[in-house]
Amino acid sequence: MSLLDALPTPRLQREGQHPNVVLVSLSLVMLAALWVLDVVSMAPNRIVLGTGHGVLEAFGWPGALLATLLFASIAILAWQPSHQHYRALVAAVVLAMALMPVGLIASSYLLIDPELPQARLGLGAAYWVVLFILLLCLVELRLRLNLTRLWPTLLLVGIAMVWWLCGAFWLDSLALVQEFNAREQQFFRAIGQHLTLVGIAVSISVVAGMVLAMLMRRYERLQKGMFAVLNFLQTIPSIALFGLLLAPLAWLSATFPLLDQLGVSGIGTTPALIALIAYSLLPMVRNTYIALEEVSPATLDAAKGMGMRGAQRFWQVRLPLALPVLLEGVRITTVQAIGLTAVAALIGAGGLGTFIFQGLGQAAMDMVLLGALPILMLALMVDAGLGALAETLRPGGMK
Repeated sequence: MSLLDALPTPRLQREGQHPNVVLVSLSLVMLAALWVLDVVSMAPNRIVLGTGHGVLEAFGWPGALLATLLFASIAILAWQPSHQHYRALVAAVVLAMALMPVGLIASSYLLIDPELPQARLGLGAAYWVVLFILLLCLVELRLRLNLTRLWPTLLLVGIAMVWWLCGAFWLDSLALVQEFNAREQQFFRAIGQHLTLVGIAVSISVVAGMVLAMLMRRYERLQKGMFAVLNFLQTIPSIALFGLLLAPLAWLSATFPLLDQLGVSGIGTTPALIALIAYSLLPMVRNTYIALEEVSPATLDAAKGMGMRGAQRFWQVRLPLALPVLLEGVRITTVQAIGLTAVAALIGAGGLGTFIFQGLGQAAMDMVLLGALPILMLALMVDAGLGALAETLRPGGMK
């Protein structure tokens, strides 16, 4: 049995009579972007602006024809969707995403002069538009095929591996690869710093969020005041919060030598963690509170009738039933923290945001992408992974 045969059967009202307007429209937009916008750009060095090139110059006639036929096949299959057509659409979308780096390899051979060792190949507007639309197609197919979030995650990880291998062995001229090669050690150090900040902030937020949610359930007067404070924290811009923390933390560090020895200061990791935890508490507290409140009273009464004590009912009944919704809070908190950690680079906390702000300062968009793309991939993988886990734990979820 092939991988496509393992996909579930989509629910169609009348096979072949209801075109998938979304996929047809998206495929037509991809065709228009392919032929109207620049596919790649070529610059002789890092300083000079690149010159845009269309699909014929970038891929040649064979490559342009192949890309056109592939996008047209998506429109044709989506015009009369059937059970087999939807499976073929998944294969076509995945194939298109996997072949995109192959197109860049062809462009590097066609456009890069071997006598210009500093020449750089950049991604054009058409590349970004097509990649974004292919991701939208994947979302549409996931909904049509009623797939769990685990399927798109596995597909994206496989496609990312193909892109990584192509970049490592055959795309030395790609500007993004050149930026990575020049800062390889800094890049992996930044990923470690980014994951450390996110991991610590989310871990503390999960524990603190559960404690606050349980206190709010026990003391109803605490509920309105606590939610008001957490909502207020969300309204403060992240950069402003870093600025507000600078003076008091610097004063504490100067006043208490022990804090200074522990590394507490107005800049660096300490204010970054405080800000991340402050922003992460609201989604964690809200989802935990709702998850614990939505457990059926009848189920708890039945557990009480079986002789379970209060602690047993909480740990063996209430918490397991609330876990899927609670995990949704962890998912939202983690994805939000991954994005906000980029701003922490402004106060010297490190992370992938360092490349983003350095690139903006030097007007080097490829350096910006070196920091932004890993953040995007981390957020997508965490969102899909925790979402799939929540679906698995939900009653009647993934089988």
